[in-house]
Amino acid sequence: MKKDNYVIGVDYGTDSVRSIIVNAGSGEEIASSVHYYSRWKKGLYCNAAESQFRQHPLDYVEGLTATITDCLQKAGLQVAENIRAIGIDTTGSTPVAVDASGQPLALNPAFAENPNAMFILWKDHTSVQEAAEINQHATKFETNYLQFVGGIYSSEWFWAKLLHILRTDESVRNACVSWVEHCDWIPFLLTGGKEVANIKRSVCAAGHKGLWAEAFNGYPPNDFFTQLDPLLNGYVDSLGKQAYTSDKSAGNLSVEWAEKLGLSTSVVVAVGAFDAHMGAVGGQIEPYHLSKVMGTSTCDILVAPNADLGEKTVKGICGQVNGSVIPGMLGLEAGQSAFGDTYAWFRELILRPVKQLIAELQILDEQTTAKLEKELSDKLIPYLSQEAAKLPLQADDELALDWFNGRRTPDANQFLTGSLHGLNLGTDAPSIFKSLVEATCFGAKMIVDRFIHEGVPVKGLIGLGGVAKRSPYIMQVMADIMNMPIRIHKSEQTCALGAAMFAATAAGVYTKVEDAMEQMGQGFDAVYEPNAARVLYYQQRYIQYQRAGAFTEANAQKQ
Repeated sequence: MKKDNYVIGVDYGTDSVRSIIVNAGSGEEIASSVHYYSRWKKGLYCNAAESQFRQHPLDYVEGLTATITDCLQKAGLQVAENIRAIGIDTTGSTPVAVDASGQPLALNPAFAENPNAMFILWKDHTSVQEAAEINQHATKFETNYLQFVGGIYSSEWFWAKLLHILRTDESVRNACVSWVEHCDWIPFLLTGGKEVANIKRSVCAAGHKGLWAEAFNGYPPNDFFTQLDPLLNGYVDSLGKQAYTSDKSAGNLSVEWAEKLGLSTSVVVAVGAFDAHMGAVGGQIEPYHLSKVMGTSTCDILVAPNADLGEKTVKGICGQVNGSVIPGMLGLEAGQSAFGDTYAWFRELILRPVKQLIAELQILDEQTTAKLEKELSDKLIPYLSQEAAKLPLQADDELALDWFNGRRTPDANQFLTGSLHGLNLGTDAPSIFKSLVEATCFGAKMIVDRFIHEGVPVKGLIGLGGVAKRSPYIMQVMADIMNMPIRIHKSEQTCALGAAMFAATAAGVYTKVEDAMEQMGQGFDAVYEPNAARVLYYQQRYIQYQRAGAFTEANAQKQ
């Protein structure tokens, strides 16, 4: 009897890592496991007031080991013996300084507690000044090296973060040999890589965040970087010129990791990529249908045949890269710096003093207090959603701007901040929550409008991620504001499923990832249709949102 093939998809998120084992023939999920980063959970190495968000590589390594071994235990020996490949996706841009062996500096005891030697998380905005310098510097060159990243370089991206750390930490500067994206380091780790020159850099990370482009035959030249700052000398050469699509193999599982996980060294490890790009594949993206991965932030992915766009470049987005999503097609990326994070901020704004008072009053024992706090935290957003849905829609309702972590697209600007407008003594928590939901959906509409304005049609919307699956109120507001249906993918784990699809392709189970999508895809289980009675209201509110944004941005530039 023919044995089934199985693959593992690993999805590194902001708070946790999840692994799933999937039947490569049917897409059936056999087992799943999640690990919450212990150091991140404690708030270590982060300072939200300074927009500093760092993650220790041990959180990633521990989570990788824990989730895969747990999945294998749940699935059983027969499944474990037939694992063909592992695929990896991560947040991005999340780079780290590494030594000549490709090891993150934080794994060296001398740097174990140094945040600058750790992974610089995607939402870390400590390098806003460096990003501004890169944007100004790029205007001095005949070749427009920013043309394939929307014309604006962001503080969320590779080179701005690298330069900031080199400038601010001499010890890291003296020890590091190169920088590596999280999605490229994990496959390198699993395959037993020992030399930084052997890291297979993904076209996804290199193209969208690192200024790599086929038109440049790789990255911009060394003098582009040294003329910006001599500290950057040689770093571009350490990256190599080649970048790989995620249907390719990064190598086989090393002996060390095969023993640690209980797998065979015949297991193929696919080239990594960013979560939203693999999530779009797991969510069965179609040409010109915008795949919206909605979590702490959003990442919006659109694919189009290369021939359709020709020489066209889209201004103000997060890049357009051949093969970054589906090999052979152009992948276009946009997104919002804060989506679920905006709702989480408001939840904590309400709950933090309540939790502190409950603890100080010592009315309940520690276990009961912890249980109560968790219940409040779990139930607050659903409660606010329920109450916000009951509110009448009025022209002078409270209004918000969603730039609580700056603006990613259109036109990246991390100096911008969120705001609330039209408050009065009658304003209550559901009213503010309603304004925040509308703001995040208005921000999403700005992205769709930019694509359309630049000549790239958006024919439909696909909703993926935790917010899409668990927040009907938010999704209905999104459909009403967009005046477009939004399909919700059935899978709870589209990013991990996409990683599994790439794993199956890299292992040769499928000849191309489109075949893996067709066979392993789980389809859609909900559609939110726009409510015609609310569309006009939101059209008028959208104009108010745009005016408030223009006022805020104009005044931010004056400061």
